[in-house]
Amino acid sequence: MAILVQKFGGTSLSTAEARERVVAHIAREQQAGYQLVVVVSAMGRRGEPYATDTLLSLVSNETEQQLPARERDLLMCCGELISAACMCSLLHSRGMSATVLTGGQAGIVTDGKFGNAKIIELKPQGVLKQLAEGHIVIVAGFQGHTSQGDLTTLGRGGSDTTATALGASLQAERVDIYTDVNGILTADPRIVENAKPLAIVSYAEICNMARQGAKVIHPRAVEIAQQAGVPLRVRSTFSDGEGTLVTHAAAPSVTSPVKDRHVTGIAHVEGVTQISVQSQDQQGDVQLQVFQAMASHHISVDFINVNLGGAVYTVFDSDARQALEVLRGIGFEPQAVSGCAKVSVIGGGMNGVPGIMAKIVEALAEQDIPILQSADSNSTIWVLVRQHDMVPALRALHAKFELHL
Repeated sequence: MAILVQKFGGTSLSTAEARERVVAHIAREQQAGYQLVVVVSAMGRRGEPYATDTLLSLVSNETEQQLPARERDLLMCCGELISAACMCSLLHSRGMSATVLTGGQAGIVTDGKFGNAKIIELKPQGVLKQLAEGHIVIVAGFQGHTSQGDLTTLGRGGSDTTATALGASLQAERVDIYTDVNGILTADPRIVENAKPLAIVSYAEICNMARQGAKVIHPRAVEIAQQAGVPLRVRSTFSDGEGTLVTHAAAPSVTSPVKDRHVTGIAHVEGVTQISVQSQDQQGDVQLQVFQAMASHHISVDFINVNLGGAVYTVFDSDARQALEVLRGIGFEPQAVSGCAKVSVIGGGMNGVPGIMAKIVEALAEQDIPILQSADSNSTIWVLVRQHDMVPALRALHAKFELHL
């Protein structure tokens, strides 16, 4: 019997009605003959009783930093365990045999970086034993344990990472990621109303979309699946649609639809500040000084353009004040443009195709939207615009590349 991994996010588990939809998806795949591993996140989102953020709020802002990282991970692991136990009870009430494993019991061994641990080994023998005994195996996502037995959490997107890591280790036929949208769309549907679901995308395309602001799946999880060659399907908990298949672009059955599509989607990251640093005497080590200073103060930089004697880059708005103070402290006079947004045009088929940048410039010029900065790779073109221009920019680019068709 083939193994299928199903992952259900917080919104898929937050209400009794939603959990009934989860049971229906599990029952359907069991009836189709799969052995099932079900990975669950904590129920709901901030403000709901068992969401991770809500559990953290039990430790007040004044004392949160006093809780050691190891003990903080113990607290953060609770939400997934509650979800797993509740789903186990629900499946048993429907006559389906199920058992619960923590991340550690499922064989996920991590390093000791509490709060953002990395998987260093996966020993799935416990999962395979339970599957062989005929159980649906429910695994608490987002967590593992160290070789010393300490509980750890896997950081942002941790449940996605749990699911794909298990899929890779178990040589699953597929990993299904269930969320509250019907697959991967060409843009954020809250901004671009005619955003269209994508039937299929490559691993590289969805990785780029995730890194540039799309929040459907974490890029680390996609990279694990890509390395193992395990197909992903991003689906909605609240429909029976097939969602979006994520696989290799070179697969014979999907070569044409992926290759012939120059642009796959539009993504965005808001709340960034552009910083420009220029040395009056065009010193050759300006870039070295600037980026060493950012690194030493743990300030993340992005969208980097360097030129003779200077550099232009972005930081998050929340880091901008500190970044400017650091630069002034080492003798520079930086210029800053706050309240910006990074808009990304993504497509595995754009490499070597003339005219993509011309279309981007044309679309934004037609809306009188100035481009503050641009950069490109073989599958992505980025433009920086002011925050108030972000929504019209996304809509204009989506229309220009006819992604709604």
